[in-house]
Amino acid sequence: MSKGEHGIDPEFRAVCVSNPIAAAPIMDPNISSYPPVGQVTQLRDNSFQFFALLEVQNEYAEDPWEVAVWHSAGDGWTETLLSPISATDSPSSLQITSPSNTPLYFGAPFFVSSSLNFTVKFRNSRNESWMWSREVSGTADGVVLINPEVPLAEAETNLSNIIHGLNPDLKVRASASQTPRTQLWTINASVGPVQDDRSTYADVELGTPWGGSLRYFALSGETFSLAWSQWYSECDDAPSQLKFGLCKITFYNSKIRNDAETESSGLVLAAVGDNFESAIAAVMYHARTVVLATGNGENKLAQELESLSDGFKPEWYENWYDGLGYCTWNALGQRLTDKKIIDAVEALANDHINISTLIIDDNWQDVDYEGDDQYQYGWKGFEAEPNAFPRGLKDTVSRIRSKHPSIQSVVVWHALLGYWGGISSSGELAKTYKTVQIDRDDSNLRSPMTIVAKEDADKLYNDFYRFLSDCGIDGVKTDVQYMIDTWVSAGQRRELTEKYLDTWMIAALRHFSLRTISCMSQAPQILFHQQLPRNRPVMLVRNSDDFYPNIPDSHPWHIYCNAHNSLLTQHLNTLPDWDMFQTDHQFAGFHAAARCLSGGPIYITDAPGKHDVDLINQMAGPTPRGQTVIFRPSVVGKSIDAYTSYNEPVILKIGSYNGRAVTGTPVLGVFNTSQQKLRELIPVSRFPGVLSATKYVVRAHRSGFVTPVVYPDSPTAMLAVSLDVRDYDIFTAYPVTQFQSETNGRIYIANLGLIGKMTGAAAILTNQSELLHTGRVFLDTRLKALGVLGVYISSLPTMSIERDFMITILGEPVPTHTVTIDAADDHVLNIDVETAWKEMDLYAGWSNEVEVKVYFDIEHP
Repeated sequence: MSKGEHGIDPEFRAVCVSNPIAAAPIMDPNISSYPPVGQVTQLRDNSFQFFALLEVQNEYAEDPWEVAVWHSAGDGWTETLLSPISATDSPSSLQITSPSNTPLYFGAPFFVSSSLNFTVKFRNSRNESWMWSREVSGTADGVVLINPEVPLAEAETNLSNIIHGLNPDLKVRASASQTPRTQLWTINASVGPVQDDRSTYADVELGTPWGGSLRYFALSGETFSLAWSQWYSECDDAPSQLKFGLCKITFYNSKIRNDAETESSGLVLAAVGDNFESAIAAVMYHARTVVLATGNGENKLAQELESLSDGFKPEWYENWYDGLGYCTWNALGQRLTDKKIIDAVEALANDHINISTLIIDDNWQDVDYEGDDQYQYGWKGFEAEPNAFPRGLKDTVSRIRSKHPSIQSVVVWHALLGYWGGISSSGELAKTYKTVQIDRDDSNLRSPMTIVAKEDADKLYNDFYRFLSDCGIDGVKTDVQYMIDTWVSAGQRRELTEKYLDTWMIAALRHFSLRTISCMSQAPQILFHQQLPRNRPVMLVRNSDDFYPNIPDSHPWHIYCNAHNSLLTQHLNTLPDWDMFQTDHQFAGFHAAARCLSGGPIYITDAPGKHDVDLINQMAGPTPRGQTVIFRPSVVGKSIDAYTSYNEPVILKIGSYNGRAVTGTPVLGVFNTSQQKLRELIPVSRFPGVLSATKYVVRAHRSGFVTPVVYPDSPTAMLAVSLDVRDYDIFTAYPVTQFQSETNGRIYIANLGLIGKMTGAAAILTNQSELLHTGRVFLDTRLKALGVLGVYISSLPTMSIERDFMITILGEPVPTHTVTIDAADDHVLNIDVETAWKEMDLYAGWSNEVEVKVYFDIEHP
């Protein structure tokens, strides 16, 4: 929880509520292309195939349509007419299209030496006027940049030749980069000591990379002193390998802050590389090295963490965040009671929603309610609010656990400093622990707060967490952590900031094995001191602002921000938490798809009885032991288009990946965050982790359609994607295995995982296939949950289930009726493992996985 229903971040309101995106006019016909208009496309090769898709009404499909590219390489504009392309050589469509429209494809080879600006136009005969893509979709010109691989030895080594007007007062030094094909510099700027117990700031001018930018990427926040900028330049005098740069600036509004009593310096890290991800990685790896090298007196912390981590053993694959969670925040309102919580859990059980984690959010604590709002309320004591929990927290948790044994973890909320307003000066805690008054300069409230003093911070956390453990609590959601960055006194910042961060982490590790959710913690002190080092277990960290159910414009913004924040947070020792959502909400599917791609936890906050069970079943599934697990890809989801702004009419693409390199499955989610229908051609080569030498089939979650077998770099390995406003889909690219049959030639197979799940490929634990000496193919799959296993077999349309297949679970043949041909694609074999498991009355025993073996004859008649 951040501001929640108490108030909306003014920056969010200004960007997303008061200035919504203006919808571009929708006209028929519609045009889309690859490379796309309105975007910057990087290509390695000078030669490429230009594709255009023209969608027209059926009655006009036979007209003599013409499509042309209007382009310039810097020496004037010219026109290239595209040629019609047959359906067999066209991109694939994995969506259900309008029966009243006909897709027409056009293409032509292009050669670009360095860069190309272009747009697209079309007409239905030579006698008609041209229509331009800008008129139809509201998109600007597209840009193609050729970015060939250039040996690092030829790269620029003088940063002043890259950053024009580089401030001569800065101390610049080249440093060794830990990322291949990148260069790295450190930049130091001086800042004076504190004055009158107030932090000192220094305004610093850095310079302009390449003198200007074509596009840039930046992350910045009103409440944290961190700005990221990546410049994307198209300068004639810039070598092609230096068209990318990243600068991590530890400035607040372009200022360096110093809390020390002596003069200090701020550090800027700058890197260049031939791709975005490498440049970011170079900076983050070096930042971690700097943090560990400085130490800042962390020896005691490191020793404590090491001693506690020695006994830290994650439980199999099912970490506590691998189960489906339920949070009380939006579901039950801001005056929690034990009855509300127990009734909500009971309602979930009645609807057969089997949660594994219960999060009791804000408003369970005993606070003084003194002041105008929660920013002034102080925490009185450990026990739950006596009127709302008359028999105490322990009794509530005990009743929940005894009646719902599937709930493995019960987590409670608290602020890092106790509550939003700290400690109540009149409560029991203030009488038990030494306290101090501390001034804060918070945007929500500028007033002093009472907190536990440094001398008693360890005792407070150990006593509190010991109390929670005795109540049956085994995790905490620790919020309002940014408050430490609002403290005014430089001396108190020095004395208390790291003390509180370290004390909390050690206590959480000692008492809860770091079953924690860190919230509102994207302040630089927390990012670099606590979340960047890797000498501790991974913990969950909120990746964005809250889910606001009642603000329609917040939902696309929420997905967009999380996808782009992950470009940074992927490099921290954290697992990103994209926050809770409601399954009966207008944008529930939109949020559900994003959470499945995120790689982080999934927890819902439905009001009792208001659930979309079908949507929940697309996100989670039952294990053989009766638990419910989600399907987290092994690589966190993130935007693959860093340079695309929220206000542009462009499909948001969130890329993820599951499994090992080469044999894993690339996943791409597509989301329409604009206010108009969007169409794009998306190459399979843009999926994260695809290999040019590997063949794939791509399946759409929502339609179940599957592409033919393709190489990613082939011209036709492209998806035609169309999304209505707030629409979404998830595409998964499955590597295929080829077998040679004497009677049927080449046969391709691919394990599709649990096909009813949004990220069902992540249900696969192991996957092996081989050709036996009998002429049969043997596919062995271990799954983390029950569901419908899909297997792509290129020759399936000519095969017989009864004649050519044998399928077993735990060595027992499955009922014949549980094996069917998929209704959406007759190359996909469906094995209903969940139904077979129940009908066969199988027992998991000690295992929490299910093994499915498929045998089939590739020498079938």
